[in-house]
Amino acid sequence: MPHFNFYQKINYKNEILAGLTVAMTMIPESLSFAILAGFPPLTGLYAAFIMGLVTAVLGGRPGLVSGGAGATVITLIALMKLHGLEYVFAAVVVAGVIQIAVGLFKLGKFIRLVPQSVMYGFVNGLAIVIFMSQLTQFKVQGTEEWLSGTPLYTMLGLTALTILVVWLWPKITKAVPASLVAIMVVFALVLVFGIHTKTVSDIASVAGGFPPFHIPEVPFTFETLKIVFPFGLIMAMVGLTEGLLTLNLVDEIVGNKGDGNKESVAQGTANILNGFFFGMGGCPMIAQTLVNLSAGARARLSAIIGALTILLIILVGAPVIGRLPMAALTGVMMMVAVTTFEWSSFRIINKMPKADIFIGVVVAAVTVLLHNLALAVLIGVILSALVFAWESARRIRARKYIDEDGVKHYEIFGPLFFGSTTAFLEKFDVQDDPSAIVIDFKESRIADMSAIDAVHKITDRYRKLDKSVTLKHLSADSRKLLRNAAGAIEVNIDDPIYAVADR
Repeated sequence: MPHFNFYQKINYKNEILAGLTVAMTMIPESLSFAILAGFPPLTGLYAAFIMGLVTAVLGGRPGLVSGGAGATVITLIALMKLHGLEYVFAAVVVAGVIQIAVGLFKLGKFIRLVPQSVMYGFVNGLAIVIFMSQLTQFKVQGTEEWLSGTPLYTMLGLTALTILVVWLWPKITKAVPASLVAIMVVFALVLVFGIHTKTVSDIASVAGGFPPFHIPEVPFTFETLKIVFPFGLIMAMVGLTEGLLTLNLVDEIVGNKGDGNKESVAQGTANILNGFFFGMGGCPMIAQTLVNLSAGARARLSAIIGALTILLIILVGAPVIGRLPMAALTGVMMMVAVTTFEWSSFRIINKMPKADIFIGVVVAAVTVLLHNLALAVLIGVILSALVFAWESARRIRARKYIDEDGVKHYEIFGPLFFGSTTAFLEKFDVQDDPSAIVIDFKESRIADMSAIDAVHKITDRYRKLDKSVTLKHLSADSRKLLRNAAGAIEVNIDDPIYAVADR
């Protein structure tokens, strides 16, 4: 069984307690997102169970927790409003197929293109989103009106008590996860003193049966595919982006590397099952993953137990879980947000390049304002690429000299690509140069079509003045680009005026 390391030493106590804690924190969040999207509440719990179990068994690394995540659900709200729940299930299946294809074709490696500044912005923005999302628990259920009077003070007091227990408990012992202890303490306090406060059952009922098999009731036509495919594609990309970034984050915490492609296949498999078993779909959940890791879990067992606990609660435990105070769960998630935030980014902010600081702030802002993690990361990567292109374009230089034979040499330093072509062309003094020119690319390379066009332009300018140009020390890939472009820009490497020197 390649997904399980039977030689790994497992702390069963930590794994079991971590799994129970993860289940407690995942239930209200999955219910909230389902209700937000207009789905039946149980679709959120079914998604938490299916995603959690399948990705725990088949996923790319132990410790990662998946569930009915809001990041992916938000992408389906418009589809739900326009076409209804059955089309949502079809889109979830399409998203799963796309994710499996990404994993099978090993495209998960492209997450390496995400720079550290984007990671800082992503994590910090996500921490703010997690914290801000908990503030809705301080509103009257189903309205935008804030609690007031005794209900508000009760909610604030119980939440503060939860945060205090989560903070203090590790200083006493780490034998039992602080989050689970905090939930149990507040739960017991509410029961013993009969404190009236908002509970899980106030959000929605968590009682139900085993996820039913259900083929999406949509026409199996090309028109249906045209409707669901864009939503499925967006959901797949959002899920993979959040999932692979979370996997990278876990890699840093745990100290070993997971398999992004395997995680992609696991996500896809889970989402396909979601579409056929009445689940709203999902992806890895960074908050629950951090709860899991902070509780000491390092194996697959905790996520499996968390998923089975959710199923057990749906089947038989709803009356008990329904009485859990939302204040306890809110306090736990707030502490998760605080620990998720990269506070170290403030300590090193003076040592970071200004461009990286700007990119991190932009990514965090987009994450917080739009709640679109994939868009935030995409914007960050694009900004980083533009900064890199600008910096690389500034690095192109030319050393000039005339040898004893009267031939002028231009030794080019730095990459020649679309961003540096203008500076490259400005290096040459075409009118005053002698009749023989050598352009030496020993410390440079021709990178793209813009670079080829720049070489063509400069050689053409010399040709019009009957001056010969020799290109020297071209790399193999640069030669290939020139030969491939021969038909487009009239490059002829056999032309004696435009020759390639081998030495």
